[in-house]
Amino acid sequence: MEPTSSSDTQPPHPLLWQALIPVVFLVAVLAVVVIWMEGDVRVPIILATVVAAFVGLAQGVRWLDMQHGIVQGIVIGLPSILILMLVGSLIGTWIAGGIVPLMIYAGLEVFSPQGFLPAAAFLCAIVSLATGSSWTTAGSVGVALVGVGTGLGVNPAMTAGAIVSGAYFGDKMSPLSDSTNLAPAVAGADLFAHIRHMFFTTGPSFLIALAGFAILGLAGAGGGADLAEVAAIQSALKENFSLSPWLWLVPMAVLVMVSFKVPAMPALFVGSVLGALSALFIEGRSFELVMGVINSGFVSETGQAMVDKLLSNGGIDSMMWTISLILCALSFGGVMERTGQLRAIGVSILAFAKGRGSLVASTGVTSIITNFLAADQYLALIFPGRMFKGAYEKMKLAPVNLSRALEDMGTLSSPLIPWNTCGVTMAGVLGVATGEYWIFALFNLINPVVSILYGFTGWTMKPAEAPKEKLPV
Repeated sequence: MEPTSSSDTQPPHPLLWQALIPVVFLVAVLAVVVIWMEGDVRVPIILATVVAAFVGLAQGVRWLDMQHGIVQGIVIGLPSILILMLVGSLIGTWIAGGIVPLMIYAGLEVFSPQGFLPAAAFLCAIVSLATGSSWTTAGSVGVALVGVGTGLGVNPAMTAGAIVSGAYFGDKMSPLSDSTNLAPAVAGADLFAHIRHMFFTTGPSFLIALAGFAILGLAGAGGGADLAEVAAIQSALKENFSLSPWLWLVPMAVLVMVSFKVPAMPALFVGSVLGALSALFIEGRSFELVMGVINSGFVSETGQAMVDKLLSNGGIDSMMWTISLILCALSFGGVMERTGQLRAIGVSILAFAKGRGSLVASTGVTSIITNFLAADQYLALIFPGRMFKGAYEKMKLAPVNLSRALEDMGTLSSPLIPWNTCGVTMAGVLGVATGEYWIFALFNLINPVVSILYGFTGWTMKPAEAPKEKLPV
């Protein structure tokens, strides 16, 4: 058995140009393989990991230390991987159990093509606020909304952008969210003070995004509804699924569990079990079929092409490509962190933080780069938070300014990067590539700009409280 290295080993301090070697290599190979050759993103990331490891070896880092970094990176991502597997099973059982078909049917009844995008973003924001989870929102309501949007003739990339915008608004603002709790913890701020401070940037940004989605809807949103096609979809759903109103109790049960702070994994597991029970006792499906759906997903055979495409989805197997990409990306991030290359890039950015505005911008850029290189949203909050905390104290800025900047740019940029755990998850669950939907994730694009603008103007930038004098005893 190979010995493990100590986690206490201090990383070296490579020069900036050395740290940039694997980054430049990654970008170049991604451009060739993914854009020009239309190949898989995993191979460039694996090759970039090898290059980062060679740079580390040249700096005197032992392979066992880098291996430990890879393992630690994967350990950080294990909860996300387990949640992805549960989301896959939930999607499969909710389709087989008639829950997703019921949502799609009801959505086609209620939504119009013109108002669909802002309504979808707003609905996902409400669900995500209640659950504190963008992933749960996308894997449940989001899947149904993709089906509704397709039926209404809305561009799927626009639909996915609206879902991501709403899901990450709630993820960012909910006190139940992991990121909302992590950011103030790293910055040294109070949770609810952090949430109140985020309203100044998040509120206007989301309103602007909703207005943008409304304009896209009025402009056509990529096509418009074919009423005959909508009728055919609804007819196929009604003929092949019970569409019982009792099925609404399943998503409601999941929302109630999470609102009572039941963790995501047990809540998703219960949701999957309820979906399986719905498939067995409401839809009348066999036990063997339901077990197969949990593993391999549901295969729709209604005879209506669009319905079959929408509802042939889910299962643990459907998440395996996504999980393998996450493992590759986290390995790259683990080597970059263990060899000190990630810190070298961050320190060079910190050198540009001379004033209040450049400090906020530097915080954001570091968070985005960490999301890009380490492929993990949590590291994009922890790493810059630790690095910039002293700089905010020196400029006499309250910790909530740092925690807000971390969320405005670290949390919101994560689903826009194709190999980040969040970007991979959104693409895998919604069935739309990150490279297609990111331009329509209006909230995620607008909020960082608003945050940096506030930094340079000083709007709502809270000064640090003066230390209280101790009364003589």
